[in-house]
Amino acid sequence: QVPLVESGGGLVQAGGSLRLSCAASGSIISINVMGWSRQAPGKQRELVARITSGGSTNYADIVKGRFTISRDNASNTVYLQMNSLKPEDTAVYYCYALITTAQTMGPRTSHYWGQGTQVTVSS
Repeated sequence: QVPLVESGGGLVQAGGSLRLSCAASGSIISINVMGWSRQAPGKQRELVARITSGGSTNYADIVKGRFTISRDNASNTVYLQMNSLKPEDTAVYYCYALITTAQTMGPRTSHYWGQGTQVTVSS
């Protein structure tokens, strides 16, 4: 197992900013994609942003121009800088990663998810 530890959520007023962090640890050989998704009450989980090991990024249309994803490969950490937050951005944010780990029977590649961090934007 590879724990993904998230931090940075909280309560902010509309128009404000928050920065989320997510660090992976364990017997990691490599991390391909890292990203963030979110789930609002009563809604399906949706992709927010993703970044490859080479730095290529993708964003959901609803956050383009407001959110920026980045990563530090040396520390196995992914960040989500969220600016110009809106009440509709309120959700639990989950980080995820596609990670290859060292196992007794050889390398194994799996998806891992963080525990989620609450972001609440007040109007």
